[in-house]
Amino acid sequence: MAQESPKNSAAEIPVTSNGEVDDSHEHGYHRDLKRSLPSGLGLSETQITSHGFDSTQEGINDAGASQGGQRTHTKSGAVILADEIKNPAMEKLELVRKWSLNTYKCTRQIISEKLGRGSRTVDLELEAQIDILRDNKKKYENILKLAQTLATQLFQMVHTQKQLGDAFADLSLKSLELHEEFGYNADTQKLLAKNGETLLGAINFFIASVNTLVNKTIEDTLLTVKQYENARIEYDAYRTDLEELNLGPRDASTLPKIEQSQHLFQIHKEKYDKMRSDVSVKLKFLEENKVKVLRNQLVLFHSAVAAYFAGNQKQLELTLKQFHVKLKTPGVDAPSWLEEQ
Repeated sequence: MAQESPKNSAAEIPVTSNGEVDDSHEHGYHRDLKRSLPSGLGLSETQITSHGFDSTQEGINDAGASQGGQRTHTKSGAVILADEIKNPAMEKLELVRKWSLNTYKCTRQIISEKLGRGSRTVDLELEAQIDILRDNKKKYENILKLAQTLATQLFQMVHTQKQLGDAFADLSLKSLELHEEFGYNADTQKLLAKNGETLLGAINFFIASVNTLVNKTIEDTLLTVKQYENARIEYDAYRTDLEELNLGPRDASTLPKIEQSQHLFQIHKEKYDKMRSDVSVKLKFLEENKVKVLRNQLVLFHSAVAAYFAGNQKQLELTLKQFHVKLKTPGVDAPSWLEEQ
């Protein structure tokens, strides 16, 4: 008769609530187990599962799953780890990769155009309007610079006339034999200084309006033109890339690349068409605004200068009122253009 060995017998190990092994019934359990099992039956032939061990293993699996990501419980109690959440660093790396690829394509397109090897898309009518705008901006900047110089010089002259008028007035009071002569000159210089201040206000108003037109309105349009030119380069770069792929062989390995290139080409074509439309609209509105602003400012400039040198003080003041040019309170020195800046 085979000798029974306690080492080959499966036993259920009870576990208390605090996790310690309860061995109070250990001897009694082994005694009952020896009676119930057939002689010679070992552990490999039994299917007794330890409930305590399963619980412990499941707890280990739960702890491991909580660290990796989401977990899914099956009917048998096993734990399956789901796909991990996408790493933000990987997304940033992908954005950098796309940006580098786009920069490379655009740089290659620019170099090929400068070397005369690559073709570029040209809208002749739009390009002509852009060239005229850039040329006009340079001319308007020159007018603005000259007007600022004139305002500075006029302010210095007005300041000198004021000082000269004060000096004549002082000598008129202290020189009785030349009282009238000094008094006439004092009144003349003060009148010229007053008219000069009025003319200076008109010139400063002209400068402010032209400066807004050149450095804000036109500059904003040129910024849109720059974006349009960048979109054109991207469009030509991806167009050239697609043309090169279409000239090559078509097989299972190249078809996905051609489809991807076609998709990217379509995206940049839509962007290019949108920017071209935006530039056309802005150029149209800019031309209308430019004509309106410059017409009013040129009339103001001409009328004010003509009235000043004709000595027509009333016409000079009427001109400023017509164009709603406000001067400072009499008796307060008008700041120069340099001081306003």
